[in-house]
Amino acid sequence: MSTYVYAITAADHPVNLADVAGVGEPAARLRTVRTKELIAVVSDAPADLRAKRRDLVAHQTVLERLMTDGATLPMRFGLVGPDDDQVIAVLGEQRDAYLDRLKEVAGCREYNVKVARDEEDLLREIVSESDEIRELNDRTRQDPAAHDGKVALGELVSAEVQAREERARQELVARLTRHAARVSIGEPAKTYFLNASFLVRQEDAATFSQSVHEEAEERGDVYTFSVNGPLPPYSFV
Repeated sequence: MSTYVYAITAADHPVNLADVAGVGEPAARLRTVRTKELIAVVSDAPADLRAKRRDLVAHQTVLERLMTDGATLPMRFGLVGPDDDQVIAVLGEQRDAYLDRLKEVAGCREYNVKVARDEEDLLREIVSESDEIRELNDRTRQDPAAHDGKVALGELVSAEVQAREERARQELVARLTRHAARVSIGEPAKTYFLNASFLVRQEDAATFSQSVHEEAEERGDVYTFSVNGPLPPYSFV
């Protein structure tokens, strides 16, 4: 039977999961597979595994319990290996990498920060601060048939939007990283220009959260900050 993998810990982790159940319906019984220095917390993999709320919560509960007792490398929901032997083989093959990561994430949690800016406010700023864009915008409004001018205007505005978002992204990451052990930058999207995960030591969590709040206050209502955490350090495994 296939093996569902929840997390990896060091061999000296207590792995106290007596009252915690795994994914599936009925809930799978948790167990461990081991090498000399590492433990993988696993269960039998359900045949019809789906990202249902019950299973997502079960997966997260296992991780949270493990993390209360020591450093844990969380696996993302749905990671399945062929069998226990293959999981043990990977623990052996990746021994050094896993031990290094366990040291790195010990005592840390992940915080994901997404930041968006009001599009109309950004466009108004660009037009007001760029003579070239403002003049081209005025000309195309006076001559709606000026196709080449509209194309040129669109390209200029797009480039300026990207440049300003990149500057804001770099500024925010630099300031927030002062209170984090590491940062992992994700891909931006249409709805936000910054998508970054920060590995934060538990003793620095309050300071980090305060720094995010201060950045949001300083930039005003035209910026929207979204913070998700504390989370298992998925982005740093």
